[in-house]
Amino acid sequence: MPATDDSLSPIAPLRLPVFRLLWSTWLVANLCMWMNDVAAAWMMTSLTTTPIWVALVQTASTLPVFLLGLPSGALADNLDRKRYYLVTQLWVAVVAMVLSGFVFFGVMSPLLLLALTFANGIGFAMRWPVFSAIVPELVPRPQLPAALALNGVAMNASRIIGPLVAGALIAGAGSAWVFLLNAVLSLVAAAGIARWHREHKPHPLGRERLGTAMRVGWQYVSQSYLLKGVLLRICIFFFHSTALLALLALLARGMQGGGAGTFTLLLASMGAGAIVSTFFLPRLRRRYPRDALVLRGALLQAAAMAVMALTDRVWVAVPAMFFGGAAWITTANTLSVSIQMGLPDWVRARGMSIYQMSIMGASASGAALWGQIATWTSLSVALGIAAASGWVAMALANRWMPDRGPEGDLTPQRVLTTATSVESPPQRGHIMLTIEYLIDPARAKEFRDLMFNESRRSRLRQGALSWELLHDINKPGRFVEVIVDESWTDHLRRFDRSTAADVDLRDRRLAFHIGLEPPRVTRHLMETTVRGG
Repeated sequence: MPATDDSLSPIAPLRLPVFRLLWSTWLVANLCMWMNDVAAAWMMTSLTTTPIWVALVQTASTLPVFLLGLPSGALADNLDRKRYYLVTQLWVAVVAMVLSGFVFFGVMSPLLLLALTFANGIGFAMRWPVFSAIVPELVPRPQLPAALALNGVAMNASRIIGPLVAGALIAGAGSAWVFLLNAVLSLVAAAGIARWHREHKPHPLGRERLGTAMRVGWQYVSQSYLLKGVLLRICIFFFHSTALLALLALLARGMQGGGAGTFTLLLASMGAGAIVSTFFLPRLRRRYPRDALVLRGALLQAAAMAVMALTDRVWVAVPAMFFGGAAWITTANTLSVSIQMGLPDWVRARGMSIYQMSIMGASASGAALWGQIATWTSLSVALGIAAASGWVAMALANRWMPDRGPEGDLTPQRVLTTATSVESPPQRGHIMLTIEYLIDPARAKEFRDLMFNESRRSRLRQGALSWELLHDINKPGRFVEVIVDESWTDHLRRFDRSTAADVDLRDRRLAFHIGLEPPRVTRHLMETTVRGG
């Protein structure tokens, strides 16, 4: 049944009660994050005016996602997502309480502030992948772009409200009360998560080992041209655009009449631009292909940064930040939709965690670099270099790795196999699967291209340890595909991970086979791994 215009409206997902509940908790969680970041950044400017220390607040808040994103994604793909999400929210509440306590007792120092900001970032690192994996199960697939855009609205509404509340509390009562309010709101968000009724269905093969789950997640992304292209672009964008956020507190101080209120106003302007642009995203996605839209977003971001580098007038900076926010949400949402559409459900949290790792790793390293360049030169020079190099790098990325579109239908397809009928499945050791094909020698090159360009990537994306193609030198038409799995259980998992695209690929492989019988399939236990283990 085709989707109606009403079902594809920007606010359609909010009509679903479960999405509305969890979206509200996400809004509160991001409100706490922005209040914490604003209070921490402003407190650092009162402890020291050295640009590198101020910029490191941004690094401390984002680096945990880079370091812990993949383990978090692996856990989110294997554990009860509701409980896991709840624990991460409680972690943030505890850190906020500790932060407020240190400030109340007057023992805060630059190094201690960075350490506690890092601890708060750990909560965000563990929380983000699980929420990203939850969203696609809450809304119909046609509404996924709108749902992701609404997540951006939540983040940017909090970007407005958070700084305003934090600024008012800092001016009227002090930073300690900001951190205390964060603790209370974090507990409110935890209560909302607890109300979510979700039945966790354990996988019949049990949980994957953490190390294996991380390897498979990384392997899936590394074997996907689409996902690698998205990650390249998101790294470029956030590595350069983070210069504006990392140095914004100092830019606000340097403006005519600048202070905490100016800093809050500029952040709110950026958030407002992001929210307003959300309502134009469906039209922009229909009008422009992905790469064209991302390049325009990068250009608008560069222009906003250039203006901020040259002005000390608030009335000029406010519209620049507004358009910078519009560029930020346009680029981030476009790439977020692209990667969500390129991930099957079984690896979604791990894939999104790698996406978020790329954002935060680029942001953390970018903040440190642009802060150091500003220390060596000036704020204007650092922002100018970041603006120019960011747009050039994005243009080069579009030329080097152009978008090829979707990589196939990712609808789950159970592939039947005789593997499950083995009477005594091995408990230890790698499993080697061999598939023998008889091919017309005249079509050997065409077959090799299919196997190396598509079959190899498909097997590795599903979690195989290794893949090889053997060619019988005595029989030019005989090829043997060799796939090694880490264990018998992991061998079975691969069949659960098949998609419609994998089934189509299997049919194309079999179309080359000219034998009277189907390709011969053999499974071996690799005894060396049993003895060596």
